[in-house]
Amino acid sequence: MIVKVENVSKAYYKIPVIREMSLDIERGERIVILGPSGCGKTTFLRMIAGFIPPDKGRLVIDGQTVADNGKSIIAPESRQVGMVFQDLALWPHMTSYKNIEFGLKAKRIPKTERKGRIDTILEKIQMVQFKNAYPGELSGGQQQRIALARALVTHPKILLMDEPLSSLDADLRQVLLREILRLQEELAITMIYVTHDREEAFSLATRIVVMKEGKIQKTGTVSQIKEWL
Repeated sequence: MIVKVENVSKAYYKIPVIREMSLDIERGERIVILGPSGCGKTTFLRMIAGFIPPDKGRLVIDGQTVADNGKSIIAPESRQVGMVFQDLALWPHMTSYKNIEFGLKAKRIPKTERKGRIDTILEKIQMVQFKNAYPGELSGGQQQRIALARALVTHPKILLMDEPLSSLDADLRQVLLREILRLQEELAITMIYVTHDREEAFSLATRIVVMKEGKIQKTGTVSQIKEWL
């Protein structure tokens, strides 16, 4: 087991967003959190990443308690997670190379090792020729690949993805879903992917967690969730 969520709750301005959520995630799983906007999906990811602490409950990553009863114990940069945000959050004044390098600098990875890692991930995502391009010079799909590379270059054990394809057209979404699946399998990384789109969930997940109003409604395989829905 790589992630354990124990009775976690979170509220904003006394309004509950996550309600006594418990979930175990095994290594190598592709977990898709499926639910409508406002159901708590993004808040759940942000707690795993360490950007916000739960108000109650405990989070364990790779056997280490990272948050417990309202307190973050392990900082985000030490949690061995990478995250792709819904708006991608690329720095517009930085090249693709510099955007990918940003997290490595934060972890104080030596320059020579940084270059090797960046060159390798650019090859994996087939974006070597765009390493000196700025985000504004890239298409939506290319920006998505750079955001994915930035999340993966730190060699995280867990990849978090918050509706990363929501702004793309259907054909490009299918292309990038196949690319995400290929990279996840190649790198043998655990993935937690958030979406409101059923077809996206069905094409990607090994297990689906259906959320509504801050609670888990159902967990199961794709076939089990299709039958339940």
